[in-house]
Amino acid sequence: MEIRNIAIIAHVDHGKTTLTDSLLEQTGMVTKGVSMDSNDLEKERGITIYAKNTSVLYKGTKINILDTPGHADFGSEVERVLRSVDSVCLIVDAAEGPMPQTKFVLKKSLELGLRPMVVMNKIDKPAADLDATESAIYELFFDLGANDEQLDFPIVYAIGLAGTATRDKNEIGNMKNLDPLLDLILEHTPNAAHASTEPENLQAQVFNLAYDNFLGRLGIMRIYQGSIKDGQTVTVRSHTHETFTGKITKLFTFEGLSRIAVDTAHAGDIVMISGLPDIYIGQTVSTNDAVDVLPEITIDEPTISLSMFVNDSPFAGRVGKLLTSRQIRERLEKELEVNVGLRIDFSDQAKFKIYGRGELHLAVLLENMRREGFEVAVSQPEVIVKDIDGVKSEPFEEVTILVPDEFSGTVIDKLSRRKGMMQEMKPDQAGVRLVFHVPTRGLMGYRNEFIIDTKGEGILTSVFHSFMPYVGAIEKSEFGSMISMATGKALAFALGGLQKRGVLYIEPNTEVYEGQVIGYSSKGDEMMVNPTKGKQLTNMRASGTDEAIRLLPPYEMTLERGLGMMGDDEYLEVTPDAIRLRKEFLKESDRKKVNRKG
Repeated sequence: MEIRNIAIIAHVDHGKTTLTDSLLEQTGMVTKGVSMDSNDLEKERGITIYAKNTSVLYKGTKINILDTPGHADFGSEVERVLRSVDSVCLIVDAAEGPMPQTKFVLKKSLELGLRPMVVMNKIDKPAADLDATESAIYELFFDLGANDEQLDFPIVYAIGLAGTATRDKNEIGNMKNLDPLLDLILEHTPNAAHASTEPENLQAQVFNLAYDNFLGRLGIMRIYQGSIKDGQTVTVRSHTHETFTGKITKLFTFEGLSRIAVDTAHAGDIVMISGLPDIYIGQTVSTNDAVDVLPEITIDEPTISLSMFVNDSPFAGRVGKLLTSRQIRERLEKELEVNVGLRIDFSDQAKFKIYGRGELHLAVLLENMRREGFEVAVSQPEVIVKDIDGVKSEPFEEVTILVPDEFSGTVIDKLSRRKGMMQEMKPDQAGVRLVFHVPTRGLMGYRNEFIIDTKGEGILTSVFHSFMPYVGAIEKSEFGSMISMATGKALAFALGGLQKRGVLYIEPNTEVYEGQVIGYSSKGDEMMVNPTKGKQLTNMRASGTDEAIRLLPPYEMTLERGLGMMGDDEYLEVTPDAIRLRKEFLKESDRKKVNRKG
């Protein structure tokens, strides 16, 4: 059987997973309504977080499809997947055109010498402009240094949600199914299966990891030559010359969304193996030492860090079941098994330093932990500063903003204050498209302001650009914290007065404790407040004192908001039922002592 191996890459929300779901449905691999995004967080957020394998059978050919995340924080998932495929399917929104992550994933593909196919998706959008988007795609290929072969890319026009496509622009009104895309994959992608199937010539490389409670660590790998058998003894080698042998206890291939146990798999296929607990990404699996070690799979370094430790707030242990430092450590060690973009420093027994690719990358880890019953506290995220050739350097991100004209001035002013450097400004269907290079420090906490400044009409996307010279102090909009000076239940009477001074994170009947941050004050000063204060009742009635209290909806504290808004003397308390912002020192007297010493 012939085999084609492709990856589907794109910017976030350009329709990768929807298109893959339609391919699976039309080839009979899944029933209608079944999605690749099976993780609860992926369903809720509407984004792909983890790269996934699937396969379809079409005209007697097995097509292995790797669906990748579109968000920049999960770029490490994309980087390693690209090494295991022979072509990529680049999806571009027909209205938005190429966006930051489109550039990032395409650049990685071109560097590996892959010849992309382009799918212009969502052509039914009212704002879709096929000619302008096509020109922008060609321009992007030129800018990224594509060679003549890569520049000669075929284009398919598609509506992923409807499951229709065509290669002829004049046939857009007569599209029936996704066969034109599947036919193009067969034509454009080289056959991965070849004659070298002898077990003694096995050469395979691990590009992804998974974990099973019964089988332990699982390695997902591409077989480049030879064949592999269930129960076979193999040698695993890495670029650091570490070598170990082990026996494969289970061998799986992928069919649709299922993994199927098989006895043998041959060159060109993508398989999953168990029985090798120390296997890691980039290692070469073989049965013959004469077989070459495959080139290393490199992954970009983390850009931000935070500290995680045991939750010691007054409300600790009320809901969570996993509370100890040992349990947190074990969970983080398990995360390292599969999350290759993460780095963790365990040198401090009580406080673990976690390094990630961005706020969302760390927020997803925290969200998964709280759903599992963990209670933790985390410190304010910090950017990772490096010394590069004697120059103090920090991470910068390329930020692309689509915004109506009337809000562009405010956005430019805010980002300039945060040391952003404008690279491009041009008209767009949405109003104006702005491209900035902004320090990661300057971008932290800005997304919430951006939504308010643009009244929800702007789109902001970012991708890691590079480490550039440190830009010094950054001016941000400072909000002072409203800090509870009492423990108890918040009352509507007290909150009615406090909402005039700023924005609240809580609603009536919410339990609070001394030192908890319950909102922010607009003036920028820290305020000690009493949200538990009730109305003084008497048996006398006076006119004008019984007006109804009208409370505004609270500003819900989410993980991303908390990580972006917290101060350097604050912690974020993460529990299964609540996310609270609090001061490091809960008592005002303790904070004053520290400030005097400082």
